[in-house]
Amino acid sequence: MDINQIQINKFQESDTQTVVDLIIHTLRTTNIQDEPAEDIESYVKDITPESIQYKAENVNFYVFKFNNELIATGAIGPYYGSKTESCFFSIFVSPDYQKHGIGTLIMDTLEDDYYYHRAERLEIPASITGVNFYRKRGYDYKNGIKEPDDVGLIFLEKFKKASTP
Repeated sequence: MDINQIQINKFQESDTQTVVDLIIHTLRTTNIQDEPAEDIESYVKDITPESIQYKAENVNFYVFKFNNELIATGAIGPYYGSKTESCFFSIFVSPDYQKHGIGTLIMDTLEDDYYYHRAERLEIPASITGVNFYRKRGYDYKNGIKEPDDVGLIFLEKFKKASTP
């Protein structure tokens, strides 16, 4: 696979169901290796067309396609309305395309976004599966907490000097 052939676009409403399907498939295929099935199914209930569209209306949501097939997603937006903090959302790579550098491409794309550049602090609500990947990119445990919260997320953060006011 040539990573340079991946098309990166902003989310369109027509992507909604495919994004829902990709996220659910990834949770049930990849994340299931690190988390109990009942937790995965609890997360799946919250992944709906409405929840994805709402997110896409409030953050910069990107889709990644290879040969016109949606293979990954990632989003970044303000952290609870903050002008100095941003948060990453919905970073998923199809199990069929993992370990090909697509996660790095997603993060490079998100770290080139306006919401990244303006932020002094960034937060990632990470699944257990993604923690090591994000830590290699300079994100560390928020408040030193290494255990998942009650919905299975581990919060990571990075502090930086904002480059855009």
